[in-house]
Amino acid sequence: MSLPASVSSWLLVLLCAVSGAYCLGRVRRSGGAAAREAGPEALMGFGMAVMAVPGGFGEGWRAPVLGAVFCGAALHAGWLLRGGIHHAHHLVGSLSMVYMAFMPGSGHGAGRHGAGLPLVTGALLLYYAGYVVLGGSRLVTAGAAGAPGTPYPLAGDVQDGQGGQDGHDGGPAEVIRACRLAMGTGMLAMLLAM
Repeated sequence: MSLPASVSSWLLVLLCAVSGAYCLGRVRRSGGAAAREAGPEALMGFGMAVMAVPGGFGEGWRAPVLGAVFCGAALHAGWLLRGGIHHAHHLVGSLSMVYMAFMPGSGHGAGRHGAGLPLVTGALLLYYAGYVVLGGSRLVTAGAAGAPGTPYPLAGDVQDGQGGQDGHDGGPAEVIRACRLAMGTGMLAMLLAM
């Protein structure tokens, strides 16, 4: 693996791990709906960090362990869909992680090209590209719309509607959105690397 590819892989690992750690902190600081929302995001961040490690790290155990963990996460997200469609992204994310874990050559250090089913990979690329563009535009408009010291609207990001800077949802709305945007961008980068 070339130095630029190795550096970009390690930056992706860092981005995903920091996002996972922030979401884990949100679980610890908040309760109720905000903690239930942040838990799967923390799992996704740490799982993406493990998957993005270059150099063949965990070649023998990584795919089955990540596959099992994210199959469980997909079942959990599917169960939560009973309460509303806002958990569909967690379901898509978990299934995407299972797909990438079991595709040959999908690891950054594998050195193989052309992994995955083109139709599935293309559909996931479109989904995450749209997610990143939409999330980025929401982040920009939320920052511009709010006045200093006023809670910013989250438009469905938090179930109980108490998003904002007052800490009811575990952190400022912009940071939560930026964390989600970072993980979406990381997923898009991992799909592009396939």
